[in-house]
Amino acid sequence: MRKDDAPFVPIFDGKSLQGWHAVPRLPVARAPGQPGPDVSSENYLRAAQTSGRWTVEDSAIVGRQDPPGSGYGGYLLSDGVYGDFELVFEARPDWPADTGILVRTTALGSQGFQILLDHRRSGNIGGMYGNGIGGFHGISFTLDAERDEHGRPSGLRLEDPSETIEPMTPDKPALLDYAATGEQFLAAWKWDEWNEFRIRVEGASPRIAVHINGVKISEMDTEKLRHPLYDAAAARELLGPKGHIAFEVHDNDPGMGDERWGPNSACRWRNIRIREL
Repeated sequence: MRKDDAPFVPIFDGKSLQGWHAVPRLPVARAPGQPGPDVSSENYLRAAQTSGRWTVEDSAIVGRQDPPGSGYGGYLLSDGVYGDFELVFEARPDWPADTGILVRTTALGSQGFQILLDHRRSGNIGGMYGNGIGGFHGISFTLDAERDEHGRPSGLRLEDPSETIEPMTPDKPALLDYAATGEQFLAAWKWDEWNEFRIRVEGASPRIAVHINGVKISEMDTEKLRHPLYDAAAARELLGPKGHIAFEVHDNDPGMGDERWGPNSACRWRNIRIREL
């Protein structure tokens, strides 16, 4: 049997968090060899006290800040570790909810390759970020919410560059070997509905490809990636050949406050399954 013909195996039973565990969203060095966080700081100590609130509701994993509106998040990690694989799941985030899916992740959760699900102002969905391995930001568009006549978010739109809080500089799309346009993403995304992600991870320094609702959004070869703080060999040494899969509930910060994660926001994941390659 060819590896691409192997069946997908569920890694979430739809009823419990068996096979998963929560950890705090602790600050880490931006890259191997960079200065680490002050572990005695108030921010670090407060972050260490919560791992987010993770529940199962209507056959979906639901992640929230704990307590709601606290400004501190967490990660939910798979107990299992995986090297080369294809991961498929559906996600449904509230607005605003700054989350993501990390692969080849260490036991901390804060170190690995992140596929972005930044469902908030100036966010990106389907691009990639280097958590604790250089802070590279491979994206090709940023988003904001359309609003109805009452000011309530009602859909996504491409962000006006003059209003962004995270400028789209030329180096960001240059990190990607393939990048869908913002218009292609918007045509695929379903507001306030379930959206299917397919993430393929393959190689010692992995090539990562992301499809959303059957549309290819991004691809990155991390062996060839060039970024001031990213070193492929150092990342391999830190992460190893296999790592956890992690879902994220983001912290808030002084710059964005609850525009990053709303006081009552949640993100939901369901039908999570994997095929090892």
